[in-house]
Amino acid sequence: MATQDTLSTSQQQALEPSVSQEFSEESPNNSPQVDQIPAGGPDSTKFDGREAWYPIYYLEDLDQSKPTTFTLMGEDLVIWWDKTDQTWRVFEDKCPHRLAPLSEGRIAEDGLLECPYHGWALSGAGECNRIPQQDQGTANVSRRACATTLPTAAHQGLLFVYPGQPENAANVRVPTIQALEEATDEWVCIDTFRDLPYDALTLMENVLDASHIPYTHHRSVGNRSNAGPVDLEVVTSGRQGFQGLWQEGPRRGTLGRQDTHFMAPGLMWHDLTSRQFGRTLTVVYATPIRKGECRIFARFPFKFATKWPGRLIRWTPRWYSHIGQNSVLEDDQIFLHKQERYLEAAGGSGCFAQAFYLPTQADAFVAELRKWVNNYQADPFEGEALPPALPPDQLLDRYYSHTIKCASCRRALARVQQLRIGLVLVAAILLALLGGTVIAAGATLAVLLAWFGLGRLEKQFYQGRELPPRNRPEK
Repeated sequence: MATQDTLSTSQQQALEPSVSQEFSEESPNNSPQVDQIPAGGPDSTKFDGREAWYPIYYLEDLDQSKPTTFTLMGEDLVIWWDKTDQTWRVFEDKCPHRLAPLSEGRIAEDGLLECPYHGWALSGAGECNRIPQQDQGTANVSRRACATTLPTAAHQGLLFVYPGQPENAANVRVPTIQALEEATDEWVCIDTFRDLPYDALTLMENVLDASHIPYTHHRSVGNRSNAGPVDLEVVTSGRQGFQGLWQEGPRRGTLGRQDTHFMAPGLMWHDLTSRQFGRTLTVVYATPIRKGECRIFARFPFKFATKWPGRLIRWTPRWYSHIGQNSVLEDDQIFLHKQERYLEAAGGSGCFAQAFYLPTQADAFVAELRKWVNNYQADPFEGEALPPALPPDQLLDRYYSHTIKCASCRRALARVQQLRIGLVLVAAILLALLGGTVIAAGATLAVLLAWFGLGRLEKQFYQGRELPPRNRPEK
């Protein structure tokens, strides 16, 4: 097994292209890259997390009529649609005038982003095109009147942002999955996202660990009966990430070999082909919001041998699958929030070998990730302390961590609430028209049962379940 500890510098450099070869080699403007720069910057001894592309939103969840906010690596951003150039723009969420958040403003009738405080209006290039308080002079042409802009790229349904040196962005690969560019009509994809109350590195460590699924996700997407030895092998490793192999694969070998890829700093995917399900990818992006918080973009592309499974997935409403996927994420939520605080108290990632006891090959990818962090000084929040721990009800919040930011779930919640109001009106009308008859009582009871059922559904848009399925009594 070749790991970072055993490779010379020349060997590491030779291996790094193989770690990245599965990814799209498109540049942000879809032109071939000439002077390619590796993600993480040119220094081969460290990985600068700012010199990389990060997904921040699914395109279908963005509203072209108003600004949207996101925080990336502690910096507040505003996302808005530039109708003049027909593209998404991302600025630092600060007006150059008095630092008011631009996200509280609007997209004006002429397509400019307008500050809510004094109406300064900014173009897609970040230039100030209008100062209402200015009669004459050149204040608006000063560089100090410009907003700070970030490079953006739209690929595979995601909006990516580059927080590093803007001049590097065009020469750094956007981390897309190359397999999805091939025979695109044969893939069907389930996706979700959520803001999680723990670090991006904690998330990446968790999703690289295939051995936890039978236990943590028992009765959701796993089963304890499938637990057993997980003989993971790190095949190649370097500054750009690593590739790994699980020869036997999940479910005690019934599904076949699983290949795992980690592309620094925040993308991993498992690749599995089986007779039962065809080819299945489990793709996870971990985007750091701030210390102790990240956004997960989880994608599950399938290439089935027959058409019907794909059709069923396409017919399933996106909001409905999000409810189930939120439940799966909550299987981990509380203990990962606490686990990373225990690791911090034990000295952090630099002391992982002392803090964690890793006696089996099941933890090979976890160890490799932590070695990568330590060897390349890759913690984006090095030296920062985690915020105070949150209570369970905040850890299980769904509304602010997902629903309000998801176009499908927002619409579904509004419809459910409207239906509940409508059912109350229907019940009142039935009682008024039919009085105290048996028919009225039966119809009213049916309406009330539907009202209660919709109430239970409505709650699932706001809060997760307190008791995970794995801890329920066995029947």
